[in-house]
Amino acid sequence: MKVTKRPVDRTAGKARASAGERYVLEDQIGYLLRQVSQRHAVIFAELIGEDITPTQWAALAKLHEIGPTSQNLLGRLTSMDAATIKGVVQRLARRRLVQTRSDEMDGRRLIVALTETGALLTRKLLPRAISITEVTLTALSAGGRAELMKLLGKLR
Repeated sequence: MKVTKRPVDRTAGKARASAGERYVLEDQIGYLLRQVSQRHAVIFAELIGEDITPTQWAALAKLHEIGPTSQNLLGRLTSMDAATIKGVVQRLARRRLVQTRSDEMDGRRLIVALTETGALLTRKLLPRAISITEVTLTALSAGGRAELMKLLGKLR
């Protein structure tokens, strides 16, 4: 059975609803952000390769940027909660892309650092990561890209 996609009827229900009650899903920020996020995820998966997830890439890229740091701070800097960053670090450690050690000053703190293999892979993937952003934003002019980034930064 062939399923045909029907065009969205943005007028449906408008006659029934007053201006204050009108709600069109496709006009909502969460819906649009989710669609863009899904598109970006597909682009990321196609271009990054190496079986790296977006969260793993965030950890590798941040470690490349700042050097060894505590697992807790790495999670905060990459917007991951404690459980998520713990799992990401464990998976990266199993692949020998990062190594962990106890902090000499505070044994409760875990320090995470790129291994040589992790540093090499990160440097290899940096151009791909830049391309992912370029492809995601390809429909926008340079000014539009800058404006979008500025506006998204305000919503953060």
